[in-house]
Parts: sequence; structure tokens; C-alpha cells
Amino acid sequence: MRLPLLLLTLLALGACASPLPEPSKDQAWVDFWASGSELLMAHKLDGRHLDDGRFFQVPPGAHELEVRYQFEVSHGAVGSLSEPRQVTCYLQVRYDHFGPGERYRLEARPQLLKAQGWLYDEQRNLVARAKVLRCGTF
Repeated sequence: MRLPLLLLTLLALGACASPLPEPSKDQAWVDFWASGSELLMAHKLDGRHLDDGRFFQVPPGAHELEVRYQFEVSHGAVGSLSEPRQVTCYLQVRYDHFGPGERYRLEARPQLLKAQGWLYDEQRNLVARAKVLRCGTF
């Protein structure tokens, strides 16, 4: 049991250390932004799990993006928690007009025990808002 877990961990660390691929001119590229201590990663594209969570690269047209967003909530923000609590939220963004060669930016921020997210185009126009699928301490 330990060997498969070790191999999976090493594989995941290798993906984080490898350089990002060059964006394709035939596809749209989606970058992520969250504050320094938060983690925002690609989870699913059109319902299918992804191997590399650092970005989305999608063909032109309509797509559904799902991201995993993790952040800490301090004891002052929610009642009488004795220690900071890590919250994980899954956010979904649907956008119908991804263009070839275009870059987008998906941003997220915490809102107490929930989250908010937005998708912007290259000109910083808001093109879609994220829907919170679920949040919890899982």
C-alpha cells in the first residue's frame, strides 16, 4: 500500500516541477489567480478529470471548467474556532465563447466559508461568474 502512495506522490510533485507547455495558437488558455497562501487548481474540464491542475487549455467554443480552491479561515472569521481551518471549495465556470489563441484569467477569493470566482478575458472584461458547487473541510 505504501509503494503506490509513494509513486503517486512523486508523480504529482513531478507535475508541479515541470515547466508549463507553450500555449497553442489554436486553443484558448486559462491562467489562475488567488492570493499567496491560497491554492487554485484545475480539477475538471467538461466533466473529465485533468492530470495537470496548473492551467486549462481548451479548444474554441463552449466549455465547463471546474476548479478546486483551498484557503484558510482564521478563528476570528468564524465563531470560536481554536485553530485556523482549511476550507476547500469546488467552483464551476461555464463560458460559451472561448476563442483560439486567446488568454483568460480565472480568479477566486474566499467569502467566509464559501468562495467567489470570476473569469476575465485579455482586456480584463468579466465574461463569466463561477458557481459554487460545494465547500467544506474535506
